[in-house]
Amino acid sequence: MHVPDGFIDAPVSIAAGVAAAGAVAVSLRGARRELDERAAPLAGLVAAFIFAVQMLNFPVAAGTSGHLLGGALAAILVGPYTGVLCVSVVLLMQGVLFADGGLTALGVNVMNMAVVTVVVAYAVFRGLLKLLPDTRRSVTVAAFAGALLSVPGAAVMFSLLYALGGTTDVPLGKVFTAMVGVHVLIGIGEAVITAATVGAVLAVRPDLVHGARGLAAPLKLRVGGELVDAPAAAPAAAPAPARSAKPVWITGLVTALVLAGFVSFYASTSPDGLEKVAAEQGIDQKGKEHATADSPLADYSVKDIGDARLSGGLAGVIGVGATIAVGTGIFWTVRRRRAEDLTAASTASTAL
Repeated sequence: MHVPDGFIDAPVSIAAGVAAAGAVAVSLRGARRELDERAAPLAGLVAAFIFAVQMLNFPVAAGTSGHLLGGALAAILVGPYTGVLCVSVVLLMQGVLFADGGLTALGVNVMNMAVVTVVVAYAVFRGLLKLLPDTRRSVTVAAFAGALLSVPGAAVMFSLLYALGGTTDVPLGKVFTAMVGVHVLIGIGEAVITAATVGAVLAVRPDLVHGARGLAAPLKLRVGGELVDAPAAAPAAAPAPARSAKPVWITGLVTALVLAGFVSFYASTSPDGLEKVAAEQGIDQKGKEHATADSPLADYSVKDIGDARLSGGLAGVIGVGATIAVGTGIFWTVRRRRAEDLTAASTASTAL
């Protein structure tokens, strides 16, 4: 759903850019609370993983494909504020390095693919967790539902922006129906990928899943045919040392590199949902060539390498590396600000 330059006019693109900048600023502040010792090392990896999986277009209908947007996955794994930042980093890397998604449309894409997907997915996710039992299966089910609805939510946002600033004279009803219709199907793929990934992390390290924290139900014992709360465990003599997230980090990085560097070659080459709708409805009549169309990595291939498999695979590996480097730098900076805030608060409390 990467919106190219020229689909939305300048005033609305600027307004979307201002709104996106505000959302990122709020997320930078909110992420200070989320990026603790568990989430901080993984946030950059989550961004890189989303970048890699977005290269894997999957078929959803005749001549149409879809790909992960990633807002739901990021929000559930590392928190909603950090999730907005993760997807925004991915969109920045794609727009600057790979000519994917217009530069003047970056604000539009951040609003569609980062902000809306996170807000919709996390609201649905949290709402369902209040209704479902406190189990890991409930987390996976809620993740599936949140991801499923987040994609048509992004399609609705695009339709609203098109209504305000579309550069072609196509009836809004046609755009809305076509966009939502195809992205409901893409949402199914998003939901499957999100639920599978969240379920895999839950199986090995549930403590690393932000959305699963605090969901452990108290232990029950059956006494006289009735379930009662088990006695509270005696406090440990010393707190157990924190488990290292390094194995999960290494596994995730290797997976992202394999997906981007090898599996992406076998992805569907059909146009994605927005591209298909744009071509069929005429939304792309005033689309503009990307400002970095001559980039050495444009279209996810390395310039001057003739072998398509090698060129695409190398571009994918570079993309994963660049995304994890930029993302990790941002998230560790935010993490340091969190530590500084805690230190300042502690100093102020001591002074009083």
